[in-house]
Amino acid sequence: MPENKVEFELVSPEKLLVSKDTDMVVVPGEEGDFGVLPRHAPMISTVRPGVISIYEGKTVSERIFIAGGVAEVTPTRCTVLAEQAQPVSEIDPAAARQSLQDAQEDLAAAKTDVERKVAERQIAVSTAMIRASA
Repeated sequence: MPENKVEFELVSPEKLLVSKDTDMVVVPGEEGDFGVLPRHAPMISTVRPGVISIYEGKTVSERIFIAGGVAEVTPTRCTVLAEQAQPVSEIDPAAARQSLQDAQEDLAAAKTDVERKVAERQIAVSTAMIRASA
């Protein structure tokens, strides 16, 4: 790997989705987006629903929606373990809006804390998906 690149890997429960050397990766961390460049300080962060942007030079070469997960950063690598992931270009906005509506109905009908948490989580994922596809 070239010294001026960072190795990026995106892994979902199903498979390794991306494994490439890149100039920078921007990840939607729980506390806010963070960029990873070569020689980044080591860290681990939870990841909120949002878009990972992969840069080649100063241009975004890929945008991938993730529903959440965990990121591990070292000086040479960024690995994201995502709950689910898909290219932004493959998001179906109508399906995302329907998922949001269904989750809002589930939240209104929730009778337990667990049901409420599940519905709130789906609302967060669907809302992020709608924003990503706009």
